[in-house]
Amino acid sequence: MAEELIPVNILIADRTYRIKTSPKDEESVRKTVKLINDKILEFKTNFAGKDMQDYIAMVIIWYATQQNDNSGSAAFQQYLKESLSRMESQLEKALEKS
Repeated sequence: MAEELIPVNILIADRTYRIKTSPKDEESVRKTVKLINDKILEFKTNFAGKDMQDYIAMVIIWYATQQNDNSGSAAFQQYLKESLSRMESQLEKALEKS
């Protein structure tokens, strides 16, 4: 029987996303979201960027190059990669409209 997914609202870079995750992965998702937001703030403080997409890209590059696997399972990492890719696409589309 498949595990029941629960809805979780997360906030990344001042945008809210509603995702579904297994209850056992919720804490890992929230820790990862906190890490992402902390890194965005760190990059905004230390590096010049013209918009939020620049900082999100910096975090994606940083996250992708991390050697240790403290963020959870390979499936969660794949989900996170796909989610970040979708967010980047949404940001690009929003920037094209402005």
